[in-house]
Amino acid sequence: MRVITGKYRGRHFDIPHSFKARPTTDFAKENIFNVLTGYINFDGLTALDLFAGTGSISFELLSRGCRQVVSVELDREHANFIRQCSNRLKAENHTIIRSDVFRYLKHVNTPFDFIFADPPYNLPSLKEIPNIVLQQDGNEILKNEGLFVFEHGKNNDFSTHPLFIEHRSYGSVNFSIFQKKTTLITQR
Repeated sequence: MRVITGKYRGRHFDIPHSFKARPTTDFAKENIFNVLTGYINFDGLTALDLFAGTGSISFELLSRGCRQVVSVELDREHANFIRQCSNRLKAENHTIIRSDVFRYLKHVNTPFDFIFADPPYNLPSLKEIPNIVLQQDGNEILKNEGLFVFEHGKNNDFSTHPLFIEHRSYGSVNFSIFQKKTTLITQR
């Protein structure tokens, strides 16, 4: 796993063979971040990496200048690996939370500018994740104008979601991009 660009550009981390997580490929990661730079400047933003796995996306976000990155990963071995890599980078603005993502999302009370989720493609509740992240019931997880990027398999289609803005596919890796938009109320 390597960091594509930014202050940690070129840093490599060897993923243990015992890992169950599949990191987002460098090809897919580089391409989706190229697309995202047309939507958002990561410098100074707060970011949340759900189902962080190897931490690949978290480290890319840190490298690109995010003010704060929170990585949520349930697996103990994976969370420890992310923590070790973060310590090697001396990333003081990185928080690793070992928790079930759904439990974490029920209790998070600080909205983020950017959220990335890469759940296991066979997760039974995968289709519910965009609605949970993009909820607008007073417990906002994503700030207005914030972006949510959802990595999923080819058999999922989220294009009918009201906050969907774009789909990108790189081999077997698919990304749906959503943006939470401020609703303007006009007075008459």
